[in-house]
Amino acid sequence: MKMMIGALMGAASLFVVGPALAETKLTIATVNNGDMIRMQGLTDEFTSKNPDISLEWVTLEENVLRQRVTTDIATKGGQFDVLTIGTYEVPIWAGKGWLVPLDNLGADYDVDDLLPAIRAGLSVDGKLYAAPFYGESSMVMYRKDLMEKAGLTMPDQPTWDFIAEAASKMTDKASETYGICLRGKAGWGENMAFLTAMSNSFGARWFDESWKPQFDQPEWKETLTFYVDLMNDAGPPGASSNGFNENLALFNSGKCGMWIDATVAASFVTNPKDSSVADKVGFALAPNKGLGKNSNWLWAWSLAVPAGSQKADAAQKFVAWATSKEYLALVAAKEGWANVPPGTRTSLYENADYKAAAPFAEMTLRAINSADPSMTGNEKPKPYIGVQFAAIPEFQGLGTAVGQQIAAALAGQATAEEALANAQQLTEREMMKGGYIK
Repeated sequence: MKMMIGALMGAASLFVVGPALAETKLTIATVNNGDMIRMQGLTDEFTSKNPDISLEWVTLEENVLRQRVTTDIATKGGQFDVLTIGTYEVPIWAGKGWLVPLDNLGADYDVDDLLPAIRAGLSVDGKLYAAPFYGESSMVMYRKDLMEKAGLTMPDQPTWDFIAEAASKMTDKASETYGICLRGKAGWGENMAFLTAMSNSFGARWFDESWKPQFDQPEWKETLTFYVDLMNDAGPPGASSNGFNENLALFNSGKCGMWIDATVAASFVTNPKDSSVADKVGFALAPNKGLGKNSNWLWAWSLAVPAGSQKADAAQKFVAWATSKEYLALVAAKEGWANVPPGTRTSLYENADYKAAAPFAEMTLRAINSADPSMTGNEKPKPYIGVQFAAIPEFQGLGTAVGQQIAAALAGQATAEEALANAQQLTEREMMKGGYIK
């Protein structure tokens, strides 16, 4: 009996001690959007194949995530082993030596399958510093029934003048149907993502080649005046409080004739579980002003490994799994092809099952491929990289401060001229403080 008890205790101690000694715990910081939440629900597939690795999630709202992650990496706090960051942060942080180059993703990862525009935005000097979980541009999502009722046909590449005409004709405020829903909530990743991309198509830029702010130039006045007039004429009430989620809810409830926003929204607006207009949605490229540039942005939520992590090998193993072709196939098996994270791999857009399930696939790919971080619509040179942002550390604060001025103009608390004058002044002040201009 004693021998049996002793043997059992020995076996038990082996059972407890063995895995505990081998286990590596990865702390992952991520954003609370649908695709990331879905990933957390599927990670048993990863841990079952990697029993020596456990995962701890820190899931945060977008603005809070950015603040926590930026503070931690800048202070070398070491709280996280895997970070969810965007295309904005990667070139800045890699340049500072804050990120581990992802050169250990495994032989079967197929980095060359990543879409060139997305890969380029996450690379510095040819090295990949973050792996894209999903990529996006922006495009027009519209109600085909309301467009037909207005007697119009949406072109593949609409102009802003066409959008304004269609929005006006589709609006019926008595029935709470608004021709256009656009971001108005202040924030560098909210209204300024939209306005900066829009301004590119009008030939505007944040800075000239000497880093002088450009909000006092006619291209910005034309952009903002057009935006405010369009929203006043055909937008919903309270638009200065609406961001991505609010406009998604408005569109899915049938209150928007058109919505210009992230291509990743396409699977939500065409899902009958979420959208009351799922069978009525069409797609077009983001509008242009006839200057050769559409007003679409380029973004990827991506996974990166901070240089301060002591678990870089295990972290890269997780990053490789979560951004692999195999992960896309796993989501397809569990949730259907229409719900796989879009915008990262060429092979996805060659997949017949995906193309059949996702009527927005071709337009998404065209939008991503047409986004060029190096140019605006007037071919004027820019000293910065970025479509809807300028990849400098100061941009987060600047973008939100300017966004507050734009939101004030939309809310009728300031004229377009006053908002732009304030934006010019505050941006000049910060650029002087940063040593960009004298």
